[in-house]
Amino acid sequence: MGDKPPGFRGSQSWIGCVEASLCLDHFGGPQGRLCHIPRGAGLQGELERLYSHFAGGGGPVMVGGDADAQSKALLGVCLGPGTEAYVLVLDPHCWGAPKNPSELQAAGWVGWQEVSTAFDPHSFYNLCMTSCNSEEQNRALD
Repeated sequence: MGDKPPGFRGSQSWIGCVEASLCLDHFGGPQGRLCHIPRGAGLQGELERLYSHFAGGGGPVMVGGDADAQSKALLGVCLGPGTEAYVLVLDPHCWGAPKNPSELQAAGWVGWQEVSTAFDPHSFYNLCMTSCNSEEQNRALD
């Protein structure tokens, strides 16, 4: 796409959410809307936005950070009473034939995690929120 030096092609270097969003746009995939969170502790303030994203039919949310090197894809949000909140996390390294939900959970590929423990409070995060119906989805997020 021209955003990386020539030696990047064919390498095994990682890309982040920003590059994933560029790839989605370049290759005609779903729209990827970026949301930067300066510190993981600030994710608590973005839960309503994430909830609206999923409630409006938004797709998986790719998550990347600096100090937190664990890749994550968010599939849902559950807001409880008070500050209790959970995210449904899919490990993006999951591959192979689709399994039933019980097998995926038992193997640790997918599960609900409390927001306060799933994100490093000191790491920044970029979220790439995917959506096929971009106009409608953007209105819900604004």
